[in-house]
Amino acid sequence: MDIFSPEKRSSVMSRVQGKNTKPELAVRRFLHRRGLRYRLHRKDLPGKPDIVFPSRRVVVFVHGCFWHQHPRCRKAKLPASHTDFWSKKLSSNTLRDLKVEDALRDSGWRPIVVWECEITEENLEALYQEILEVE
Repeated sequence: MDIFSPEKRSSVMSRVQGKNTKPELAVRRFLHRRGLRYRLHRKDLPGKPDIVFPSRRVVVFVHGCFWHQHPRCRKAKLPASHTDFWSKKLSSNTLRDLKVEDALRDSGWRPIVVWECEITEENLEALYQEILEVE
């Protein structure tokens, strides 16, 4: 049972951001401190990647665990109400993510996915090293 009225729930959900989220900003700050420069949300690439390194042909997606259904993550739990809607919505997000990654690979880009629950200093260091390997 939802604790909000339909109008309040609509208002709450309309405030969910698509870009410049806290996890995305944390990743960007880390990479910028390490000296990497990048472009943001390039509309000419499939899926409008969160972070783009044009010279390395690398793109980084910072995925929210719920919205992109991170496998085996406690944050990716399906809501108890309106399960048909949420199941369809979240599975279509996952399918779209796979298609976008394939399209990027086919056009010579290397997609990297960072999950919000895995943003730690150690994992960001590994991401930094992975980006540097491309040169």
